[in-house]
Amino acid sequence: MKDRDELERILKYFSSLKEEQIQKFANLKALYVDWNARINVISRKDMDNFYLHHVLHSLAIARYTSFFEGASVMDVGTGGGFPGIPLAIVFPEVEFHLVDSIGKKIRVVQEVASALSLENVVATQARAEGVKKSFNYIVSRAVTSLPEFAKWVKGKLVKNNPAGMLPPSVLYLKGGDISPELVPPVKVLEVKNVSEWFEEPFFETKKLVVFQV
Repeated sequence: MKDRDELERILKYFSSLKEEQIQKFANLKALYVDWNARINVISRKDMDNFYLHHVLHSLAIARYTSFFEGASVMDVGTGGGFPGIPLAIVFPEVEFHLVDSIGKKIRVVQEVASALSLENVVATQARAEGVKKSFNYIVSRAVTSLPEFAKWVKGKLVKNNPAGMLPPSVLYLKGGDISPELVPPVKVLEVKNVSEWFEEPFFETKKLVVFQV
């Protein structure tokens, strides 16, 4: 029952999801419970809050912007697939490239994407610096300090996006006091409080930083 309630929480904020998308979100936790028993990609004590702490947190990016059809997005340091997997469910017409340096985590991402038939997801064991492509957007969730992350992804954004779209940028989820990190080479476009979109207390200290490098 609790999992159903957690799923309803997502539907409260994303009421336009299609039935196929809802079913993928419904199937998500069981997949991670199964894989987490073999390969620890999410803190075991955190699995009780899976939809709140991982799925909904990831989807803060989807509340900020809708990626345009055909856009390419790299998720750097994806871990078990966050924020990339939830975003790929919401944006099936967007191409997601999830990268992490730890092979066993990428294996989980690949298996989850396959089980959900997420044909818009590619997962690669790599460091961002080693990816020989550029993307319309880069997303990530608290993998390191912002200035350090900016160095990792320098040169990985395309020069321009289609007119009227959010310009090429990094969308980075992080909690706590981030003000000391808003320094070069981070070129801040906007800092948003996630609590603007989600009312749960968990999000009170969470931020979305949109920046360029």
